[in-house]
Amino acid sequence: MQINKIASSEKPGVGRPRSEATRRQILDATLTLLQEKTIQAISIEAIAREAGVSKATIYRWWDSKALVVIDAFIENHLVKTNIPRQVARKEALTYHFRSLIEQYAGWPGRLVAQIIAEGQSDPSILQAFRERFHYGRRAVVREILEACKATGEIRTDTNVDILMDVIYGAVYMRLMLNHAPLDENFAQSHLAYVFDLLGIQQS
Repeated sequence: MQINKIASSEKPGVGRPRSEATRRQILDATLTLLQEKTIQAISIEAIAREAGVSKATIYRWWDSKALVVIDAFIENHLVKTNIPRQVARKEALTYHFRSLIEQYAGWPGRLVAQIIAEGQSDPSILQAFRERFHYGRRAVVREILEACKATGEIRTDTNVDILMDVIYGAVYMRLMLNHAPLDENFAQSHLAYVFDLLGIQQS
């Protein structure tokens, strides 16, 4: 999947003002298509038809199909895998991890796998995925784990970046290689193992 350049006449700010309702309509149309088709099988034209807008309208918001797909995934995913703030940190991570597994076990997981696969031939796609999704979510998890260090819930010399890779790397390995299922049993056993390594008592 190649990221297309915007024609000068289609750059943001040209023509009618952008509408948040129209943007939402485009993202919803993209999600509808992606539940039945792969990223490669859809096009900007198909998204425009599904959303009932012109291609130029889409290009006012996004430079490429890849960016539309990434933003559609993000806005659908974040509301379903939130990290609650009103509970203890361990419970917040547990809730988030289990909801992540539930999402990645279905078509959102297949979509993420496609984005990562497309990024192998087009690094700009992976860069966009990191910048628009990965870094922000990782920052929230890092904040929780750093707070755990500060309160002595985990060792103060814990390398938080490596710890995040340990927690979430197993998810992406199962997602990409499909050598074992992403299910509730994995969510429970993996977190139990990580908590045990960290010396965090199970509730």
